[in-house]
Amino acid sequence: MPQLLIRNLDEITISNLKGLAKRHNRSLQGEVKRILEEYSSQPMDTPLAIAERWQGYFAGRAFSDSVELIREDRER
Repeated sequence: MPQLLIRNLDEITISNLKGLAKRHNRSLQGEVKRILEEYSSQPMDTPLAIAERWQGYFAGRAFSDSVELIREDRER
């Protein structure tokens, strides 16, 4: 099986990964492997697909004008 070497990770990142590994009862290598496999198996959305999804989510909703709220807050 191919191997991967990642150099120059900062200590905070290593510490965080070790904490995750401990919480999931895995080795550091096992936890990093799981993260990479999980992330790489997710479908990659294009920016246009993401924007269209958000537009669909907010379609038909009415939003208040924040200018009046800001003005009221400043006058306090």
